[in-house]
Parts: sequence; structure tokens; C-alpha cells
Amino acid sequence: MTALLHALPRRARLLRDEARKLPAFLRRDLLIAWSYRLSFVSDWAGLALQAVMFWFVGKMIDPAVLPAYGGAPTTYMEFAAVGIAMTAFVQLALSRVGQGMRSEQVQGTLESLLMTPTAPTTVQVGTVFYDMLYIPLRTSVFLLLTALAFGLDFHADGFLPALVVLLAFVPFVWGLGVANAGFVLTFRRGGGISGLVLTLLTLFSGAFFPLDLLPSWGESLAQLNPIAVAIDGMRQPLLGGTGWAEVGSELLVLAPLSAVSLVLGFVAFRAALRRERRRGSLGLY
Repeated sequence: MTALLHALPRRARLLRDEARKLPAFLRRDLLIAWSYRLSFVSDWAGLALQAVMFWFVGKMIDPAVLPAYGGAPTTYMEFAAVGIAMTAFVQLALSRVGQGMRSEQVQGTLESLLMTPTAPTTVQVGTVFYDMLYIPLRTSVFLLLTALAFGLDFHADGFLPALVVLLAFVPFVWGLGVANAGFVLTFRRGGGISGLVLTLLTLFSGAFFPLDLLPSWGESLAQLNPIAVAIDGMRQPLLGGTGWAEVGSELLVLAPLSAVSLVLGFVAFRAALRRERRRGSLGLY
């Protein structure tokens, strides 16, 4: 019992020391992002063009086929804006985690970084720490700017519940991203697998068309899709004005799925890391 009490302060100090390293990762990635301003601008320009494209597509859509939220009808652009934001969030998050690990390999810094007295978990979190802050903020700003630019009728009191749903969904995506980083370590190019998974999840997410247009078996599968759950959880307060009333069930589904995804992602990455260290091929790319 005494040994356990002595071990607790030591563990707390170790956690504190590891957490102090995260701002260094954040500063590094922030400086790198700022040095490539054209990439930042083109990223936002691509999002804007995608929104304009779906605005024109919405001109051909019969509003009668769209679902109602909170008993209120919605336009296709309002329906699609949430889908655009969420799919862009997932796509960027998945690619950034794998790219971060790939960049460390190509630059020759991965092996030396892992040889420092830094826990592998800290390296994993630090590699994506900037994106963990930037991407949810980017998604929220995109929804706000889209609402202002196209006159979308988003309920102001729905932004906070929608943000909570998004934050509950973040660990699920990071879990997939960390697992993808493990594929990158092992196979050097793991983007094809993550792209296939993302395409399947997006197809059965209801991001761009109502789920009831799918065959009955596809609609049933969509109910198990975390992206579909997250999108519906954000649409309810934003489009239906339901506030906190309708997000509880989505949070109850997303929380355990996010926890499982995050744990499995770190386990997969650690297994890949041990394999590459054993083979002596960690620095190869």
C-alpha cells in the first residue's frame, strides 16, 4: 500500500513532464503551417468551392424529399452544409495523422524522436496536437461562414450542442487516424486503406442525401455508422432547433465508439512500432 502511494506522485510527475512537451509539438506544427500560407488558403478555397457546387446542386433537389428536423422543413444547402463540414473534417483528420508520421519518416526524424526520453503516446498525440485544435475549429468556422454567406437558417442556440457532438466524435476519428499511422509505419503507404474506409463510411452516412433513399439493408447499416450518428446529432440542433433535447442519444452512442476506436488505434500503432523496431526498419521509407 505504501509503495502504491509513493508510485502515484511519480506517475503524476511523469504525466506532467510528458504533457509539457506537447506545446513544443504545437509550436513546431504552427510554424510549419504558417510557412505554407498558400496551402492554407487553397484549403479554404476548396471548401468554399465545394459549398458553391452544392448550392447549385440544391437548385435541382425537390425539398419534399428532404427530412424534417424538429418538425421544420429544410433546404438542401442547409442539409448538405453539415455533411460537407463533417466529411471534410473526417477526411482531413485521417490524412493529417498519417501524413504527420510519414513526414517524420521521410525527414529522418522519426527514429531519433522515438529514441529521446519521450513516451510513444506523447509522440502520437504531439504529432496531431495542432490538428486536434485546428480541425474542429475549422469545421465550426466553416459552418458559421456558410450560414452567413448563403443565408442558411441555422439555429443559433444549436451551435453549442452541435459542437459537443463534434467533440464527442473527435476521438473516434483520431483512433482511425492513429491506426492509419500504424499502417504507414508498416506498409509505408497506408492512404489507400484509409481512403477506402472513408469512402464506405461516407456513402452510408447520409452526408449528401437522405438515408431513406438507400436500400433497406443499407439504411440498417447506416444506423451503425458513427459518421451518420454524428451528422444527425449535429443537424437536429442546427436545423431543427431542438437544443440539447435530441443530442443525448447520439452522445450515448458516440462516447463508447470513440473510446473503443481510440484504444484500438493506439494498440495498432504500438504493435506496428514494436514490429518495425524489431526488424530495424523504423527509419526506412
